[in-house]
Amino acid sequence: MSAAEGLRKEPNSPLGEQVRRALQERIAEGRLQPGDRIFEQELAVEFGVSRVPVREAIRRLQGDGLVEVRDRRRGVFVRSLGRRQAEELFDVREALEGLAARLAAERSSPDGVERMAALVAEARRSLEAGDFAAMAEANSAFHDELVALSGHELLPTMLEPLHGRLAYLFRLNLEPDRVCAEHEQLHAAIAAGDAESAVAVAQQHVASSRRMVVDHDLC
Repeated sequence: MSAAEGLRKEPNSPLGEQVRRALQERIAEGRLQPGDRIFEQELAVEFGVSRVPVREAIRRLQGDGLVEVRDRRRGVFVRSLGRRQAEELFDVREALEGLAARLAAERSSPDGVERMAALVAEARRSLEAGDFAAMAEANSAFHDELVALSGHELLPTMLEPLHGRLAYLFRLNLEPDRVCAEHEQLHAAIAAGDAESAVAVAQQHVASSRRMVVDHDLC
């Protein structure tokens, strides 16, 4: 990845935040794996910045639980998710996405439902084409859209610190057909304004994903 691609040339965004997002994206996409070491100087050269914003980004990623400092030489490594952390993330998802699904069914606009439909269709096309990375990206965007459709101002703020770890979970997918089908069911319930069905589908979706990740020791 080039520096321009990694930082996306956002003049109004602090460099530390741009570096943080670039590294978070790499972790979520699996380009940085658990146990990989992160070198400040290499990243500074790659992104064309000083080490100050890189250090700031690493501090924030450490606070988000995505990296850890292991030894006296201050080696920084991508953190393994771990079973307990995965379970806790699913607990949070079940509670917050159930709420988001209910509110989305009650409040969503035709434009929002259409955006969700486009993401569902994109995920299905990617699945049929065997492009699982594109499918994971569409699925992650689907969950973001679900939260946006809820119209709840606090939900995005509450979920933002978990975004990197949640995106990583979305890529641990051994059951792509099930995931696509459940997203299609959730979209249908929201489009119909059926709040109870939307909550039930959302919670079943989280429960199925929890079983898949934990039972197969993917975390």
